[in-house]
Parts: sequence; C-alpha cells; structure tokens
Amino acid sequence: MKRITVLGSSGSIGKQTLNIVSKMKRNICIEGLAVGSNIKILKSQIKKFKPTAVSVNSPAAAQNLKKWCISNNIKTCVYEGNTGLEKLTTMPKTDMVLAAIVGVVGLKSIIAAIKAKKDIAIANKEAIVMAGSYIMKLATENGVSVLPVDSEHSAIFQCWTYEKKSQVKRIILTASGGPFYKYDKDFSKITVEQALDHPTWKMGRKITVDSATLMNKGLEAIEASILFGVSIDKVEIIIHPQSVVHSMVEYVDGSVIAQLSNPDMKLPIQYALTYPERLPSNIKPLNLIEINKLEFYNPDFNKFPCLNFAYYAARKGYTAPAVMNAANETAVAAFLSKEIKFTDIAKIVGRTVKAHKISKSTSLDAFIEADCWARHYAEKLIDEI
Repeated sequence: MKRITVLGSSGSIGKQTLNIVSKMKRNICIEGLAVGSNIKILKSQIKKFKPTAVSVNSPAAAQNLKKWCISNNIKTCVYEGNTGLEKLTTMPKTDMVLAAIVGVVGLKSIIAAIKAKKDIAIANKEAIVMAGSYIMKLATENGVSVLPVDSEHSAIFQCWTYEKKSQVKRIILTASGGPFYKYDKDFSKITVEQALDHPTWKMGRKITVDSATLMNKGLEAIEASILFGVSIDKVEIIIHPQSVVHSMVEYVDGSVIAQLSNPDMKLPIQYALTYPERLPSNIKPLNLIEINKLEFYNPDFNKFPCLNFAYYAARKGYTAPAVMNAANETAVAAFLSKEIKFTDIAKIVGRTVKAHKISKSTSLDAFIEADCWARHYAEKLIDEI
C-alpha cells in the first residue's frame, strides 16, 4: 500500500488525483491533503479519504476547519500556514508527495519533502523552472525519485529507454497549439473568456492562459531540459492539435519512440502514482482508425513571442528562468483580472527578463530573490500600462 500526500488537492490536478485514488484503494491511500483556503472542497475530501492530516494556508480557514472536525468527531489533524505545510509533507508514513502548489510556497514544500526522503510526483512545473537544478541535485543526494505528472514529460519518461544521454538526439515536445494557433485576428482584442476556452484540455485558469500564449510549452521545454539533463537546444516544440502523441524521443540512430493515448490527464497522474508498475485504468482506449489522421506543424515564434523568451531564459540559465516564470505568473494574473491585454503578457515577460541582472549563484536564496524581484518589476510595468 502506497501512502500519498496531495499538495493542492482543491485544484484540477489534485481533484483528478483523488479521483484515481478512489478507484485504487487496494493500492494507494491518502495520508495528507493541502489547500490554500478552499475548505468546502477539503471537507468533502476529508470525509471520503480520511487523511491522517491536512494543511490549510489560510489561518482563518484552518480555524474554521478545526472546529468542523471537532464538531463532527473527525480525528484528522489540521495544520496551517507554511509551517503546517512542511509538517504535512514530512509525515513519517508518507511514501510520495504529489506537488501541485504553485509559487515559492510550492517550491519550499517540495524541498521539505525531498529532505524527508519522500518521492515526488511533480505537477508544479514552475518549481522546476524556478529552481530545477537545486531540486534535482537535492533529490539525487537524498535518493529520491522525481516523477513527472505533466502528460508531455510523462511521455518522455516512458520513451527514455537508455541511460546514456549521448544516445538521445532530441526530445520532441508536442503542443496542442491552444485556441489561437490558427487565429488570424488582432491578438490584442483576445478576451479572458476566449483565452480560457481550450480546445482539448480542462485545466486551471492560469495554465489555460499559458497554453493560449504557448508560454506553457516554453515552461515545459525548460522543465524537460532540467528533468532529463539535456541542453534546451535538444528540446524541439511542434504543434499537434489532436493531442494524441504526447511527446517523442529521437535517438542518434534515427529511431523515434513516441507515447500515444487519448488526451486524459488521469493517465500520466496514475503512471506517476503507480510507477514502476502499470495498473488497469478506465481511460478510453486509443482508436487510431477513429482518429484517422495526426497533424504536426512548426510553432510560430513571432506570433507567440513567449516561446522566444522561454528559450532565451533557458540558454541564459541561472536565475533567468525564475525571473521569466515570476514575470509570467504576475502578468497572467493581471490579464485574468482584466488589468492588461492578452498581448501585454508577452511584453511584460520580455521586458522583465531583459532588465534582470543574472546571478550565477545556484543557491535556493538566489532563486527566491530573483522570483521576488521579477514580481515587483512586472507589477511596476503593469501599473504603467
């Protein structure tokens, strides 16, 4: 029986994870759950999964939950704030932590879990982009596995058949293209509602906007480079609207190995939870005759400038990816609150990355400081618009 703690259980990935666990009770149980402030969802999860402990970032929400647990004779322990999150991630009986909390809080919880020698199922690509070199080094030192939850990185992981990186020619990272890869109208007129209407995947608001700008694919290119230890120039992005081929690995002999399935996030989540085993799932089987054709296109780096900034930051390395990620998070939040235009997202990211003086320190403090600087700088740019 594998014991899992889910960080971000009220989000899209967290809820899908619990959906999988509910069907695999003989193999997996829930040890802990963490949310920001959404205790309405957390209460229903506590009733269903009976975790040993939960963590709530909001102190007021945590107090509310404690009273509810007492009045309902529920013995689940309730932690709060950053300290509580660290306690949750380091519980002795936990085997794996599924990390789906964004930002610095998510990063610190991953680090705490690794230091406690917990395997990580990583759904927080921003943490890898921000401080991936630090995370991977720490994981190696502690003998911890870092397993990807993103469908593309799960695909790469499954296609990565050799230990020698010299045998890999390139990673081919597929992208659905989002709602605008064929859009020929004025991008500055794109509304929040249009950007949130993804043609393939049901996801959270932030990642859906990232998919619309293709920044999500830029972040994933950096994540692939770090997780698999290859140069960013060995990671190639292609548009694949059907989202059936989730990614490919090409080897030096010309062989290309791909992972295919119907687009359903439950598959990569389940694979991360059950690895190295594969267990039956209720995911719709792939029918290539029914699909009929698979299309592939080159991405337009001029139309989607966020891709350029991602590759630029990756090539610069050190604190540049952390800055790019923080600027993007800040700009996307402003777009979602309708403070800026869709096209302003890329402008803010580009100006912030170009203004940053890169620190060559690889300490955690350097990455956090760069993240903080970028958020303040991006906020100033937003105020000027």
